[in-house]
Parts: sequence; C-alpha cells; structure tokens
Amino acid sequence: MIPNFVGVTGLPRAGSTLLCQLLAQHPEIHCEGHSSPLCNTLLGIRRTISDDSFFLAQLDNTFDTSYAHLASAMQGFLRGWHSDCDKQVVVDKNRAWLHAIELLLHIEPNAKLIVCLRDLGQIYGSIEAQHQRTILVDFIDHLADFDRFGRADMLFAKDAAIGAPLISLNAVTDLPKKVQEHLYFVRFEDMLEKPVACMSHIYAWLGLPPFELDTEKLKVGIQESDSHYRMKFSHKQSERITKPKRHDIPPRIQSQIETAYAWYYQLYYPQNK
Repeated sequence: MIPNFVGVTGLPRAGSTLLCQLLAQHPEIHCEGHSSPLCNTLLGIRRTISDDSFFLAQLDNTFDTSYAHLASAMQGFLRGWHSDCDKQVVVDKNRAWLHAIELLLHIEPNAKLIVCLRDLGQIYGSIEAQHQRTILVDFIDHLADFDRFGRADMLFAKDAAIGAPLISLNAVTDLPKKVQEHLYFVRFEDMLEKPVACMSHIYAWLGLPPFELDTEKLKVGIQESDSHYRMKFSHKQSERITKPKRHDIPPRIQSQIETAYAWYYQLYYPQNK
C-alpha cells in the first residue's frame, strides 16, 4: 500500500512541531515529527539534472522518454523515502514544501500540504525571546549584533527565517485553484484554543476516520535538532497542550509588521482589523 503523502510547511514558530505531534497521535498517520531533507533533496535533484549535459543531450533526441524516466525516478525517490510506512498517511515536515508545491504535485498528484500560520508579531516575539535566553550564541545568519528593530527587519528579509516562507505564502493566491485545493491552512492560535475541533477537521480533510484526541495525555516523539538553528529555535514536545505566554512586542515593531504585511492579516487574521 502506498500511503497518502502530506507535507507540513509554513512559517517558523507557528506550531509545526505541535501539529506533527498531534498528527502522530492518529493510528493511521506516520509522522516522525522532525524536519526532513526530502524536499531539499528533490529540489537538488532538479538543479543537478538540469545542469547535466548528458541528460540535456538525451532530451534533444528522446524528450518524452527521458522526461518520463526523470518523473518516474523522482516519484520513486519520494515514495521510497518513507517506504517503511504501513499507515494510510505519511507526513513529511519541511518549510520548503509550500515553495515546491507544483513540483510535488507533478510527482505525487494526490499530495496535500498543511500550512502553519501565526500572528507575525508573535513569531518575531518568539524568536526574539529565544534569542534573549541564548544571547551568548549568535544566530546562524549572525543577527545578534543588530538592535531589536534591526534584527526584526533582517528576520523579515526575503531570504531570511520569516521572510522566505512569507514570500511563498504571498504567492499562493497566484496558484491555480486546483493547486490551492491541496492546501490546508491552520493557525497556531486555533490549535491551542480548540485543538480537538481543529484536529478533527484536519483528520477529516485527510480522509481519515475520526479519532478521539486526548490533549492531556499526548505521546512525545522525536525531538527536532535545535543545534541546526544554533539553539535559537527550541522544539520541545510536551505530554499536554499548554498555551504559551503572549510576547510583548514593541509598538513600533508591531506597527511596522502589520503595515508591511497587511495582505497577510487581511487573508488569515481578518478579525484583527
């Protein structure tokens, strides 16, 4: 049996670790919980094969056959990554899946993505709070020497931790409707405030039978490797859902975020306006 492929993607500090933990509670879902290199590897294969002169020469003479070989090989690689899964659904977590959604659907037409969202000010606040707790260690992209406003500005840059996935989110509205139908958006705040109802809806969207989620007795899975992020992003799992303390954001920074990303709040947090 080939399991249905589901990618978990979206913004940092937006509950992807919690979501994977909740998904893993369902008996028909295989979810390891930590980030996977599968998406990055598939993107790497595309870059490598596109620069291979031998393969390009084959396309000149036998395009249909050679392209079909590539499609079959990439599909086999994706399915083979989780070949030990005996569940109905396999979940693979990587923030780049949203960026690669059209590539993914070309390889696996029935794949689905769950996209994690959170108030942008609170995402920044979570990163800043973790930085203050680990201030003796710099960020992987060396942001420690900036002041708070400068650090926020850099985090929202187009190739940075918050900015890069935001670009992919902003591009969603440009996708064909048939592609958008493979996306499910879940807000961090909803997972915390009404986890049972939220997960019941997700299970149903995945075509799974109902499952009674016990939010006071959760199984703890594999912990994310925080050293990859220089300890700036903690990914601890708990046996119960606990609502984190709301971060106090400097008004100037919050105002700048809401102004620059008004489209985000209009789409996903219209109640804030």
